Amino acid sequence: MKILRFFFAISFLLLSTSCALSDGISGPKVEPPMPASGTILFQDDFSNLTSGFKHHAGVEGIADYDSGVYRFIVNAAPYHFWSTLERQYTDTRVEVDVAKLDGPDSNLAGIVCRFRNVNGIPNFYFFAISSDGYYAIGRTSNEGSILLGQDQMANSPTINTGVSINHLRADCAGSALTFYVNGFPVAHTTDSTLTSGQVGLMAGSIEEGGVDIIFDQFIVVQP
Repeated sequence: MKILRFFFAISFLLLSTSCALSDGISGPKVEPPMPASGTILFQDDFSNLTSGFKHHAGVEGIADYDSGVYRFIVNAAPYHFWSTLERQYTDTRVEVDVAKLDGPDSNLAGIVCRFRNVNGIPNFYFFAISSDGYYAIGRTSNEGSILLGQDQMANSPTINTGVSINHLRADCAGSALTFYVNGFPVAHTTDSTLTSGQVGLMAGSIEEGGVDIIFDQFIVVQP
């Protein structure tokens, strides 16, 4: 069984940053009302090149818009890219279509939620699949990257393998983390380490470079 191997602080390339802003106003702050369940908070078909995802090109790979999709090309191995929106959320349901265009089936592609930089170190939850049929929920923090609720990536027949499209859904609601692939729940766990942050996408290579992954129809919904 395949073991997820994240090379923390070496193989990750940060594609977004977080910043704290002060409005200079003292006194109590009124929190905005919570959106009703099912409210669309953000959606993107990647036709607008300035919708908020990053533009990156380097020796290790590319993460950018490409003809109406968002595309990751990962040349190095092992190497992992992510790109997040500079929007802060607490509870979210994130959905997206993902497909492999080329490269090895031993890869990673998925959703990021609650991304924050803590003293320059990325912290986030990830919900990832591979094109050879494996999945995992995990957390990256200043202590490294670990899987949550499982010791290693697990296989699921609900994942379409090879050059195929998969529909992913990641629910981050309170401490509950639930992962759906093609409408079927494949993993559920709880973790209270991260409470809010940015959402986004990720892709990576494991043993071999040349990973080519595209995403489309990204949507963020109030759970």
